[in-house]
Parts: sequence; structure tokens; C-alpha cells
Amino acid sequence: MTGSAIPYAQRTIALVGLMGVGKSTVGRRLARRLELDFADGDDEIEAAAGMSVAEIFARYGEAEFRALEARVMRRLLEGPRIVLATGGGAVLNPETRDHMAQCATSVWMRADLDVVVSRVQRRDTRPLLRGRDPAEALRTLAEVRYPLYGLADVTVDLGLGAHTEAVETIIRSLRDFWKTQDAGEQP
Repeated sequence: MTGSAIPYAQRTIALVGLMGVGKSTVGRRLARRLELDFADGDDEIEAAAGMSVAEIFARYGEAEFRALEARVMRRLLEGPRIVLATGGGAVLNPETRDHMAQCATSVWMRADLDVVVSRVQRRDTRPLLRGRDPAEALRTLAEVRYPLYGLADVTVDLGLGAHTEAVETIIRSLRDFWKTQDAGEQP
């Protein structure tokens, strides 16, 4: 991911990871802390489609959702610098991964699978989990997605701590990464 015209510390910060890991909640706080705008990929997709993610899946299927997601991710990644909470499956698209590598500093928010399962069981709004055992579904998703999340510039392991703790951990990790990439530029 070297050779890009945009220094890492001036790029969008793209949060990646499984659903339920806290990308949206932590991302909003991270954006406030860094005085950047925040965008939630799923919210942006819903606004573009005029319907919920669940409705898109039900009406058009996952393939059409992923195509729309790729278009929305491209627009967000090519826009002004923001903190972006990507959908858990955004990394499945090779073009999205390429855009992320060129336009963003990516952060894999990694948490123990049991923690993620306990979080996603609280809401029945996730199409990929409907009618399935959440633990088994997330294990299957993790097998496919973890190698792709592992391409992120930074990996941050999150526990059950407060969101403010996660924000500070991400900021420290980003600063350490930027020091090695951009000769010490800071946000």
C-alpha cells in the first residue's frame, strides 16, 4: 500500500471488522475526538437506496446489495477525509479493498468472537444472521473475512472495555502506524 499520493495520516480512517464489533459506535466517538466527519456505510447505503439494508436484501438479494455497497464505498473513500465505519462485508469486493488501500488508513477492529456474538444477539436486524445460529454464522463469516480484514494497515484488539478506551487504543495505534509511514505526521 505504499506509493500513494495521499500520506497515510491525511487519509480517511476506514474501520473494518465483523458486524457487532462496534465500528459505528466507536467510529462516531473517534470522529469527534479527531474532529472529523463520520459516515456509517450502512446508513449511506440505506440513504442511497431509500430503504433499509434488510429491505434491500429481501427485495434484491445480497449480490445487488454488494454492488450498491461497492458504489457507495467508492464515493465515500474518494471524498473528503472522514472516519468511515464500513459494513462487515465491504472488504469482500476487490475494488473496494483497492480503493481503501489507496484512499484510507484501514483499522481492523478485532474482538473475541464470543463478545461479538453476545452483541449481535441483542438485535434482529442483520440479514446474514436471520434464521441462523448467530455463533455459527459469525464463525463462518470470520473464516472468510478475517484474512481480508488482516490486510488492514492497523489491527486493534478490543475487549469488553468502554468505547472511550477503544477510541484511545485506535488513536495510539494509528499514530504509531503513521510514524512509520509518514515520518511522524499526526491527525
